[in-house]
Amino acid sequence: MQDLKTDVLVIGGGPAGSMTAKWAAKKGARVLLIEKRQEIGSPVRCGEGISKAWLPDVGISPGRWINLEVEGARIFSPTEKVFEINEKHAGNEVGYVVERDEFDKQLAIDAANAGVEIKLKTAAVAVLKEHGRVVGAKVKEFGQTYEVRAPITVAADGFESQVGRWAGLPTNIATRDMDTCLQYRMTNVDSDVRYCDFYLGKCAPGGYVWVFPKADGLANVGIGVQVSQVQNPADPRTLLDKWIAEHPGYAKGKKIDMVGGGVSISPPLKQTVTDGLMLVGDAARMIDPLTGGGIANGCIAGKICGTVAAEAVHAGDVSKEFLQRYEKGWRAQLEEKLYRNWLAKEKLVTLSDETFDKVIDALEGVRLEKLSVHNILKAVRDKYPEVTKEFEAFL
Repeated sequence: MQDLKTDVLVIGGGPAGSMTAKWAAKKGARVLLIEKRQEIGSPVRCGEGISKAWLPDVGISPGRWINLEVEGARIFSPTEKVFEINEKHAGNEVGYVVERDEFDKQLAIDAANAGVEIKLKTAAVAVLKEHGRVVGAKVKEFGQTYEVRAPITVAADGFESQVGRWAGLPTNIATRDMDTCLQYRMTNVDSDVRYCDFYLGKCAPGGYVWVFPKADGLANVGIGVQVSQVQNPADPRTLLDKWIAEHPGYAKGKKIDMVGGGVSISPPLKQTVTDGLMLVGDAARMIDPLTGGGIANGCIAGKICGTVAAEAVHAGDVSKEFLQRYEKGWRAQLEEKLYRNWLAKEKLVTLSDETFDKVIDALEGVRLEKLSVHNILKAVRDKYPEVTKEFEAFL
């Protein structure tokens, strides 16, 4: 393999990586995207729910990757009191239920059609540095190692971001800021195709059980559990199987697929750029700490990242100072909500089942003009003022 040169090297072919690559190419940069797997989008490690409002802003058109359009979400307390939220206010995980592998492939197609070169089965094994600046990466493709040199390298390699660590950015994560997840695709179930459902409390310590319908009788049924509350690696499966057994509409179902993995529920990284390098998507901890969803945020930040990458190349300035355009841009759009939701998560994981019941009971039948932690707590305070004492900072 011969060494290569390009303007922008994107490491990771998930939504944030493909979106970054596409927008960098659209703005006139030569872009190479590398993906360590042989197939973009597989294996799927995702509940497969996304919202709709942000799609046009980043240039995504609805396509065959959509399984189902839902009306909203239902949040169930431990005694299964229900709070319904319409799609508009349900956050970035509700609107469409998708085939995630098809979605990821479509974003890669969009990037390729914009001029991006894509290499599969190609993994970064080290970053290249000169005078303290990242100037590309050493990569391995089909067992052969070579160098890819680029003025800008973008790490879109997931929340554990080896590329970020190699470049010297602090990417360590605490166990309280990680969930371990397991999901079945199940057939012959009684899920309501109008809603994505979320179940709170000790059924999923520090997380939740979710049901995302894929079609009549077909749904993704999964669980996320805070790593710091896991005693045994088998706990997530044990808890999910227990929840399924206690719900007749799912106990009669058949499992046809199973996936597992980890997700960060942390605040965003304090630094996502250095000389010659930017981090985007999960690598920059742009996953919502309350929901564990990161597709929308990764794509929104990816557009900004790709645009700034091209600007830096054209200006001949890839310094950390120039790349602050990206840092400031994504933080202006995403940081406040990410940080607030992390603070809320930190409180929520301490609540008892009794308190969760009171929260959902207080919200039953309430129509919130805008769904936010602040508005939810105001509604709860009206019925159970004692519940909100610990949350005064949010009010």
